Amino acid sequence: MNIRVNPWRNFFGALAAGFIVVAFCCVLLWRDPLVFWNDDYQLSILPVFADVARSWGEGHWPLLSPYSWVCGNLAGEYQYGTFSIFVNAAVVLIWKFPLAFPQQAAALSIAHLFVLAAGAFLLARGRNFDIPLSIFVSLVAALNGWNICWGASDWFGAIAALTWLPWCWWALERAQDRQRTPWRFLWPAPFVYLLVTGGFPYTVLMLALLVAWLSIKSLVETKKFISILPMLAGVALGFAMSAPAWLALLDYTSGSARATTAASAHWQWLVPWRALPALIIPAWTVNWSDFSTRMMPHSATELACGLVAPVAVIAAFINRGPAFLREIKWDFALLIAVLLLCMAPSAGVFRWSFRWLPLWHVALVLCAARAWQDRQRAGLLALLLVGLATITMSILRTAGDHAFPLTWILLALATLWAVADFLNARSNWFAPALTFAALLATYLCIPPNCGVPKYNLSQQLTTAAPLDPQRLYLSIYPLAESTYRVEGKSEPIGQVVRPGSTSMFAGLRFINGYSPILAAGIARELRFSIHGEVDSAYGEYIVRDQSGALAELGVDGVVIANEVALEPEQWEWERVFPNAEGRVFHRRGAPLPTVRSVKWIDSRPHEEFAPAKLSNVNDTRNRVAVDVDLASNAASALIKFTRPYFRGYVASLGGKQLPVDSYRGLLPVVEIPRGSHGHLVLSYRPSWLVYGSAIAIIAWIIVVLGAAFALRTRA
Repeated sequence: MNIRVNPWRNFFGALAAGFIVVAFCCVLLWRDPLVFWNDDYQLSILPVFADVARSWGEGHWPLLSPYSWVCGNLAGEYQYGTFSIFVNAAVVLIWKFPLAFPQQAAALSIAHLFVLAAGAFLLARGRNFDIPLSIFVSLVAALNGWNICWGASDWFGAIAALTWLPWCWWALERAQDRQRTPWRFLWPAPFVYLLVTGGFPYTVLMLALLVAWLSIKSLVETKKFISILPMLAGVALGFAMSAPAWLALLDYTSGSARATTAASAHWQWLVPWRALPALIIPAWTVNWSDFSTRMMPHSATELACGLVAPVAVIAAFINRGPAFLREIKWDFALLIAVLLLCMAPSAGVFRWSFRWLPLWHVALVLCAARAWQDRQRAGLLALLLVGLATITMSILRTAGDHAFPLTWILLALATLWAVADFLNARSNWFAPALTFAALLATYLCIPPNCGVPKYNLSQQLTTAAPLDPQRLYLSIYPLAESTYRVEGKSEPIGQVVRPGSTSMFAGLRFINGYSPILAAGIARELRFSIHGEVDSAYGEYIVRDQSGALAELGVDGVVIANEVALEPEQWEWERVFPNAEGRVFHRRGAPLPTVRSVKWIDSRPHEEFAPAKLSNVNDTRNRVAVDVDLASNAASALIKFTRPYFRGYVASLGGKQLPVDSYRGLLPVVEIPRGSHGHLVLSYRPSWLVYGSAIAIIAWIIVVLGAAFALRTRA
């Protein structure tokens, strides 16, 4: 039974928890202004969000991007939160300020960590924990090692979705509270929507596990199936509200590179049982299977949770044993289940099982808060565990490179805890205070980027020079994560080669782009890798190809990094800019038009088409409009659009529907019947968007009307 509390007390407590997390992050930024600016955030996330802000400023929904072909379908890529109101609002607001790249990244991550901490605080308050213990829960939920080292500083889509996991948990438990009104089923819906649209499929799995766990718990305790119906109804509404997001992902990944993940990837980044002592000292270093399935020494900072949580749980088991287990049996069952998932190989399109750790940290700290309530003396145990871990590190040589001074700081905190217990001076505020200090010491002593690449991207990437915004470029450069990381290239890079999706910063049109899914036909045709590199051998072949393949695609610019020994044919290409980073070549003549009428195409070699007169071209993000005039006695015409092809394009001429085909799955083409003239419109309107939007609109109406009736009933 939940104790009714003053909602304003919870409101201000949640704000306080959020601001404590903000203060924590500001200390990290003071120490290292680039702490939230790593790897995928640099090559993928922030460039796309620059384009998202540009799109909303132009009055367009950012479904597609004209500035990358490989990463052109922003909605299908999923990780950019295209359908999340919160993500888009945060991006639009932050881009109103004149911030540098690392500051924009920090602002985005900290805003989400603030909301995550507030949700965890409310989750704890719903479990009847007092203010200090609720802040303790919020600190571990928001600032645990996985969130800081991966979600907030590298994989933004993860933190954008994980932000809403505690909120969903809180709302699911409210929906099961039979003391509330019949409208309680509405509580989970908006938070499920925000979680699903956040952009991290693993969080959807976490939500599914939570729903299953709460359902089993309720059925066992009540023996009534009706007890879980409000919760399931709320979850169903949330999924309906987010229908366009997950329908886009399902459609986009079908037949993509993500759908055919190598079997070895499922054995990468499993949490080894030998790493568990890192719960006490995060510098504990053992071998993990990395992104290349190599067993490499890795300090398990992902397991950092501030010392207090694991010690409190262990102390409660030592002191109370079976009695404590009976009290937390459901949370403990979830804790063990998630830990096993962290250690087990992944399956299907999901990979890297250590991504379950954020849920595990929340389950752990809820058990720890319950243990702390029992007023067990755990300070001496903390001192003993830190001491034993330190000695064991020395014996087994698992100290790594960052054990000191972190070990001494943790020993000092454990000693302080033990003295407070001895003097009976311990307060519930000790839990968040010690946790805050232990986590801060961890990230100040251990670099929180976990060894992922960091690039020195120039702020000048927001300007187009020396490239031409009117041209479509193919960039050929070596493996970015080994060639351009700061260890090898300390000077600013990217102004010429534009690795990953960084062309979006300045609104330059590139074939290249960062995409984990690689669903676009061009990604398969040119054998792109995730980070936007074209296969070097194939890149050389296609640049020197005499069949005009690049011209067929509309490519009229080539950028070649100096690490690549390749020179295009001088009769076709003109070098317009060289520097220490690379060379820029333009096709001789004016830039190719984005809409062209062609007489012949190699995918239909036995047909010849009549030339059509094109005028008034309006080429926008999700739509192209052009006036077409074709002689009445001429054959049909074939119109080629220089943009990546995705399933879902529709075309109409003068209001009459025309079929949309593709040139080898690379770009859309439309055949115009003989004698036609009028206004030709090519629009991106896939079935998942049409039906998903209809489902979402109905769900939103239900939620809004339900909320109105609930407020009226309460009044």
